[in-house]
Amino acid sequence: MRDAETTLAIIGDRGKKGLPLEDVYRRLYNPDLYLNAYGRISRNKGAMTEGITEETADGMSREKIDAIIGLLRYERFRWTPVRRVMIPKSNGKSRPLGIPTWSDKLLQEVMRSILEAYYEPQFSPNSHGFRPERGCHTALKSIYCSWTGTKWFIEGDIKGCFDNIDHKIMLSILREKIHDNRFLNLVENLLGAGYLEKWDYRPTLSGTPQGGIISPILANIYLDKLDKFVEETLIPEYTKKRVRRYKPEYVQIYNKIKRLKKQGATENTLYPLRKEMRKIGCADPFDPDYRRLRYIRYADDFLLGFAGPRKEAEEIKERLGEFLRDNLKLELSADKTKITHAASEKARFLGYDIGTFKGLRSNGNIELRMPPQKLEEKIAKYTRRGKGAARAELLSESDFTIVALYGSEYRGFVQYYAYAANRFWLERLRWVMEVSLLKTLAGKHQSTVTKMARMYKAEHLHRGRLLKCFKVVVERPGKEPLTAQFGGLRLRPDPSLQLEDAPLNQYRNFFDKRSELLTRLLSEKCELCGSRRKIQVHHVRKLADLKVKGQREKPTWMQVMISRKRKTLVVCHQCHVAIHNGKAIGGGMHSATDND
Repeated sequence: MRDAETTLAIIGDRGKKGLPLEDVYRRLYNPDLYLNAYGRISRNKGAMTEGITEETADGMSREKIDAIIGLLRYERFRWTPVRRVMIPKSNGKSRPLGIPTWSDKLLQEVMRSILEAYYEPQFSPNSHGFRPERGCHTALKSIYCSWTGTKWFIEGDIKGCFDNIDHKIMLSILREKIHDNRFLNLVENLLGAGYLEKWDYRPTLSGTPQGGIISPILANIYLDKLDKFVEETLIPEYTKKRVRRYKPEYVQIYNKIKRLKKQGATENTLYPLRKEMRKIGCADPFDPDYRRLRYIRYADDFLLGFAGPRKEAEEIKERLGEFLRDNLKLELSADKTKITHAASEKARFLGYDIGTFKGLRSNGNIELRMPPQKLEEKIAKYTRRGKGAARAELLSESDFTIVALYGSEYRGFVQYYAYAANRFWLERLRWVMEVSLLKTLAGKHQSTVTKMARMYKAEHLHRGRLLKCFKVVVERPGKEPLTAQFGGLRLRPDPSLQLEDAPLNQYRNFFDKRSELLTRLLSEKCELCGSRRKIQVHHVRKLADLKVKGQREKPTWMQVMISRKRKTLVVCHQCHVAIHNGKAIGGGMHSATDND
């Protein structure tokens, strides 16, 4: 594992220095990179989802890693077409999602880790999508803290970005920094692997693999050209003067105070004038010579803030469209790319409405607000005919699970809109969800809402205030009790809140982070019979699948996984085959001597 960490550190160091990356294909022979990759993606929901073959994370072994490396070593590895399914969108349309096979996922994760280690130090600080230690909240906080004085917002959305990435341009961008034809050929073959839709093969002539693990990093590498164009060309051209000129009335009062001080005026005399100065503010928002252009991007959505005349904002929009069309063969969406006035309108970015604060002393301070449509969409999930309604699909779950689910859903929405000035609107959502929760519990116990409220009513201290909430506590002998909670959160705006959108330190040793699974795999010992031959990992989708109703006698392997509360079990090949054939019942496992 340390070898994998050292490899990524060396690659990252070359990225920081801007040195070209050579002989990168040979890095793919390192089995520790695959173990790290397995540790990262084994817990993903898609790990047990089949592509066009039946291969999933179930049955993962070191032999499978060695087989992939062997094919790469002799340049015989071939990408499998992805299985394409259509995912419905909120606007009634659908988007394609590709599901690769497990071996392809594993290799893509290795390639992604290498590309990320090298390109991450070179990416723009204004890019926040699909990057470690960055996310929606880092982008929003940057806008909130540093975009004061913005007059116009230029909302940018690239039409079908991931579907229209040009393969030739993508490879030419990679060739600028990666000097290894074998690795580039591997990327080229991946881009052109094609997909199966209803078992009909179709080639991919453009775009990155939909649903592919490597797609986000490739898109960031591609769109980094846009970031550089804005930062190195547009921003210097449309940024003028260090500060705005002072308002004439502000200067008049300032000079008057200066004269009165020379004449020996007291502070009591000067106080009304100082108060008037603070009320007016010093900077002139109508300075004709002042210009500022700011930029932020999250995946294929970007936002520019411009302080200047609308005519120049239109020029910036046109130049962005020309650059994307001529250099990246991409097109701006006509419907979603628009110019909005910061003071009288709101720009929509990352689920927030963004505008400037209106006030006497305000110089265009940024205001982030929660869109009413987002709130109504969330409320509709818990209502029927305008009232909070029970969720029938949860009636078979435990009280702890029901309260925990409602609590996590409410907490996630509240935390996402932590920066919203109208965050108090979420009190309505809390009330609707509370009614829905109590009705669900009442339906489960054939009781009333009032009795359920009395049973689980509690208080929680949050940000200095004791707030009412609902809490379920499950006592455990010899351990700390499990607690599920709904509510108990203050709804005041909190722009200073620190939210981690991604794990800290992406180059951390994943052997330490995922030691439980990888250590068991590397021990090469069957956890059922003790055999040390052909060790594999048995996976299940979720622990709930192990609790089969009506099954009195559970198999040994199932008992072990339930007792450990693990979705994985390290077994030998013979035990793995027995598990899938349903023969591993009770104590009927073969002995360790059968394989040793």
